[in-house]
Amino acid sequence: MKIALAQLNYHIGNFESNTQKIIDTIGKAAMQGAELVVFAELSIGGYPAQDFLEFEDFIDCCEQSLQFIADTCQDAACIIGAPIRNKGEKGKPLFNAAVFCFKGKMQFFRKSLLPNYDVFDEYRYFEPAKTFEILHFKGKKIALTICEDIWDVGNSRLYTINPMEELIDHQPDLMINIAASPFNYNQANRRLEVLRANVERYNLPLIYVNQVGAQTELLFDGGSLFFAADGHVVEHLPFFEEALSVVETNTFEQQKSNKRSPFITGKIELIHDALVMGIRDYFKKLGFKQAILGLSGGIDSAVTMALASKALGPENVFGLLMPSQFSSHHSVEDAIELAKNLGSPYNIIKIKDLFDQFDYNLKPVFKSKPFDLTEENIQARIRGVLLMAMSNKFGYILLNTSNKSEAAVGYGTLYGDMNGGLSVLGDVYKTDVFLLAHYINREKEIIPESTIIKPPSAELRPDQKDSDSLPEYDILDQILYQYIELRKGPKELISMGFNEKMVNRILKMVNTTEYKRKQTPPILRISPKAFGMGRRMPIVAKYLS
Repeated sequence: MKIALAQLNYHIGNFESNTQKIIDTIGKAAMQGAELVVFAELSIGGYPAQDFLEFEDFIDCCEQSLQFIADTCQDAACIIGAPIRNKGEKGKPLFNAAVFCFKGKMQFFRKSLLPNYDVFDEYRYFEPAKTFEILHFKGKKIALTICEDIWDVGNSRLYTINPMEELIDHQPDLMINIAASPFNYNQANRRLEVLRANVERYNLPLIYVNQVGAQTELLFDGGSLFFAADGHVVEHLPFFEEALSVVETNTFEQQKSNKRSPFITGKIELIHDALVMGIRDYFKKLGFKQAILGLSGGIDSAVTMALASKALGPENVFGLLMPSQFSSHHSVEDAIELAKNLGSPYNIIKIKDLFDQFDYNLKPVFKSKPFDLTEENIQARIRGVLLMAMSNKFGYILLNTSNKSEAAVGYGTLYGDMNGGLSVLGDVYKTDVFLLAHYINREKEIIPESTIIKPPSAELRPDQKDSDSLPEYDILDQILYQYIELRKGPKELISMGFNEKMVNRILKMVNTTEYKRKQTPPILRISPKAFGMGRRMPIVAKYLS
């Protein structure tokens, strides 16, 4: 059987666009001889639609689109993900379904294993399936599952049932899994392991179709696959791109002779491509065209500007330099050189006079109190006001440039450098920001070398360095990673060899600044545990404080 893997980028709630894209893809696949076209999980309506799923009108639109697609499936059938109503008397109002469409008719296959961890919250909306059936098509028996349904290969304690163990009793010829599997820099390898484990366990070929594209902070990398029954990859679609590929599932000898392993690139390249896609889709899907950011001459703003220029075109990314009396001359020069290297517009507004006016007006209230963090934050907030003024006046969307290390320990100013419509680096540790800078410069110098090698500094007071307030980033990031991503507590960290005072200091900073992170813009998620929808922590808590 010729089956098309359709890896597409969907827009949540944009039924007209999604439906037309799906129908066009079915037509293209049919012209290439495809008998069955496979799309991703919850393609109709987009994923994750979140509380839109509670709107009757939204589900009505899903049903109308499904019927329209089914009516157009005359030469080729399709499998497509959609929410469908639960017509039973008990349970949640919806099922997460894979819908088989052909010649105006539909057959529904419901998802059983509903993830309810990290960024997933499917039990909020869907009822799990408790019965399982095989799809019969073109003389073949297909075990059709949805994303998480095949991730419990070893029967972990997360679930009490394993869909494939139920379906294998029907002696299927082929497994098909449709997915909406969000990206993180570990996911591609982990996904490959899980898919191969299913192929080896059941000795069946497997088609896996994942969606691609960004849905605000969630990034989907695609990477759809076709495994032969011997466990080797026959087809591997690219990461971060739409793609369509037609494979022949019957010619197993040919598959074995052409077997190849998927090309999974390095961590930093994946992060780079994911962030570029995240910026591009955020702007495109919201109808924005131009971005602005504060350009300081530091590495965070430089990397953010380079990524945004790649995503939106350099002419659409405006850099605003706002030097103060504490800004070094080389920082201003570095910022200008970066903008010129990229071909991006920039302007300079000096903030010394504005700061002096604040200082003058506040003196009667502050009296004889010395210069401290207050004055540093005033500078950051002046810059925030200027950036938002430019955003309002010219329709730019402000990109936040704070990295994950800073966000974790509260090293940022609310309503100042924490402003923004989108946080580009908020899930990237500082040590990885440096690696991104080197990757961006892999072919030629875009980010000035002096920006990369100079000691990081906010330049809010004379001779300031980040290390005055924070541990060195190579140590800080290790502790943060163990605490945030791996959820290691203080005793475990100390037993690993980290200094006790440093551990307690860092964890206290993380936990006492939770209130700041609740007020940040959406953060593009590239790690297994990002700040945002996948990390739920109380603001007022005693633990580790």
